[in-house]
Amino acid sequence: MKSPVHLNALRAFEASARHQSFSAAAAELHVTPAAVGQLVRTLEDWLGTPLFLRGSSGRARLIATESAERALPEIRAGLDRLALGLERLKEGATSGVLTVTVSPAFAAKWLLPRIDRFQTAWPDTDVRLDTSLKPVDFVAQRVDAGVRYGTGSWPGLTADKLMDEEVYPVCSPKLLREHWRLQKPSDLGRETLIHDLSMDGHAGFPTWDSWLQKAGVKDLTTSRGMKINNSAAVLQAAIEGQGVALARSVMARDDLATGRLVRLFPEIAFTSALAYYVVYRPECANLPRLAAFRDWLLKEAAA
Repeated sequence: MKSPVHLNALRAFEASARHQSFSAAAAELHVTPAAVGQLVRTLEDWLGTPLFLRGSSGRARLIATESAERALPEIRAGLDRLALGLERLKEGATSGVLTVTVSPAFAAKWLLPRIDRFQTAWPDTDVRLDTSLKPVDFVAQRVDAGVRYGTGSWPGLTADKLMDEEVYPVCSPKLLREHWRLQKPSDLGRETLIHDLSMDGHAGFPTWDSWLQKAGVKDLTTSRGMKINNSAAVLQAAIEGQGVALARSVMARDDLATGRLVRLFPEIAFTSALAYYVVYRPECANLPRLAAFRDWLLKEAAA
């Protein structure tokens, strides 16, 4: 059974038994039904016993013999272990796909404008971004690394801090010119406030109420205004003059540098209780592709 032919025959037998069809097994294995049938017959000849009940030509489904049914759980477990071993071999290479999970806003505002520098340094690594907001199972979904915003504690993951961030009001240059009354924080009461609901309800996530408290502004109603559940869209609304947004510095940095947004009241320093972290499974910490990406992220954040 050391021959690769027999390994292929085991795969053909397992798929045929699972699908109860040579045709369906062939579609899964990307070969012809005749090839699957021949592989199964090769295995039967080597074993000296049939693996499927042979009946009339009109039988609709393949039926595994009793001895074949008993063997299938061990064969499936063995094939699964082989597949896992191949994945481990692939993980050890610098070339290949690196799957990274990030929020849509972080991808748009920070990562994508910089990712070409990583690709230049590591041309054999293909980065695949997963920008879903849904919780990600790193093992089941084969995710290598992620960037998360929070307190730095995620069960089963190592978290290395990338960046802290400040929070401050921003608006478009045009709005600031038209609303010259924005001379002090209390003047915000006359403006449309844009709220970031991307982590609404998360302990420590900065809100207008917390910033105004830091600024010493009392009795200003913040319940109304524009509410958006995406940090990048919050900034875009401010760029288009829809109101004043409470910006997160990591997201707003490039928009401020290009003049699309203007920071208001820079004398008021307010640091978020949350920060950005690169996260990964501890057992994968030294995999070449992951280590290269993690170190590049840390260098970019420091810059």
